[in-house]
Amino acid sequence: MRPLPLPLALTARLSPVAVLACAGWLLSSGPAAPPAAGHQTARTSPAGTSAATPSATAAAPTYTTAPAPCPAVPAATLESLVPGAKPAGKEIPSTDTKLRRTCSWNALHGYDYRWLDVSFEIGESDQEAEKEYEQRVAEKSGGGAVPGLGDTAYSVVGLTTEDKQQTREGVVLVRAANALVVVTYSGSDFETREAPATDEINKGAIKAAKSAVAALGAGRG
Repeated sequence: MRPLPLPLALTARLSPVAVLACAGWLLSSGPAAPPAAGHQTARTSPAGTSAATPSATAAAPTYTTAPAPCPAVPAATLESLVPGAKPAGKEIPSTDTKLRRTCSWNALHGYDYRWLDVSFEIGESDQEAEKEYEQRVAEKSGGGAVPGLGDTAYSVVGLTTEDKQQTREGVVLVRAANALVVVTYSGSDFETREAPATDEINKGAIKAAKSAVAALGAGRG
């Protein structure tokens, strides 16, 4: 720290030589010296890099756009799941087709009615997609994991009855990196008023989900 300036009265009584000596000392000393090297080292990380160095940039997402959903399911698969449906399907309007797209197929074949929806949803990161996946799985209890599909997959089948007409619906949720694939497959028999077997609906939904996951490659960044 520099010495405090002398009072004016005292300075006036100093001889010219003493004043010049003080001034010379001040000029030669220059500005305050920088902190010692040891103080600088204390502010750096153990690796020797500055503590202010920004963290590494997050990895780019695997998928940047939702692929076209209607071509995602092959015609042969559609014929087996939704007999009589047009392979082209019908895309559902979306507020942002880059991040979410859905295609729907339905048909009445004799007395058998089938409905299939395939949706793609793109998240900003794997973590965001995983959080959304876990939340939806929690909302649909009673199902089970589907091994070998995406990074993680889950299927559940439920039965509803309305006006004595049964409908069985299967849902498959798949997370693959930062993308979610959601498949909904349902069926009813209007002659017997009963629903298809659980195994039929569950396997059908998983079959469509496998085709949809394979189509995700079209949305890679």
